[in-house]
Amino acid sequence: MLLRRIIAHFRKQEWTAIGIDFVIVVVGVLVGLQVNDWAARQADARRGEAYVQRLIADVEADLQNRRQGLAYYDAVYEGALQANALLRQASPDSRALVVNAYRATEYSYAASTRATWDEIVSSGDVALLPTDAAALLGNYFSVDTSIDAREVLMTSPYRLSVRRTISFEVQDAIRKGCSDARDDTGLFLGFSTECSLDGVSDAEIAAAAAALRRDPEVMSDLRYQFSELSSIRLNIGGDLAILNAALEALRRAE
Repeated sequence: MLLRRIIAHFRKQEWTAIGIDFVIVVVGVLVGLQVNDWAARQADARRGEAYVQRLIADVEADLQNRRQGLAYYDAVYEGALQANALLRQASPDSRALVVNAYRATEYSYAASTRATWDEIVSSGDVALLPTDAAALLGNYFSVDTSIDAREVLMTSPYRLSVRRTISFEVQDAIRKGCSDARDDTGLFLGFSTECSLDGVSDAEIAAAAAALRRDPEVMSDLRYQFSELSSIRLNIGGDLAILNAALEALRRAE
């Protein structure tokens, strides 16, 4: 309709009318662009708000996992301390030595809750997040400390030394009666408070303890295990600091 009217004005050389029609067209285009831009900004804002809510839930889940992970590695470290003290004694308690030496070989793993973050990055929507929260989460998700800890400890020299020295029967008894406690979902809660070594005799436990004390690699490997456990605990503590700061930043944006 407007195009036909403009053509008619040209034929009649009605320049004022042509100018008015041109202004109408330009204004219409500008208004349309502004409306589209406003709609896009509103859609981005809604998407950003949804991301924030999802990230809050993810960060809260990871905070719980990292707190439990730190508590677990504190227990592993305590086992290493006890094993170190017992290995230095002339006549240590065999049962305590075997259990603590074994506990010092343990590790846990809880994957980062990163599906939302990966979606945001792959969609190019990081700019929709609060700047400080995006920076903190980018740092956190760049390294998975839980995976790193697992990779280090599952192949550590100390773990290999202890588990190749203690007999299969004694190790099996420890796993069944003195090892990890888990909740109904399989999440690690720490070590069992009630520790029993059913199915093995005192003589078998004493033999395992004597074998640990005879192996010179056990003590030297334990010293290195201390270093690894200390680094892991520091790294998890760093994760907790980052996650707490990110959660505060996300909640400010709600």
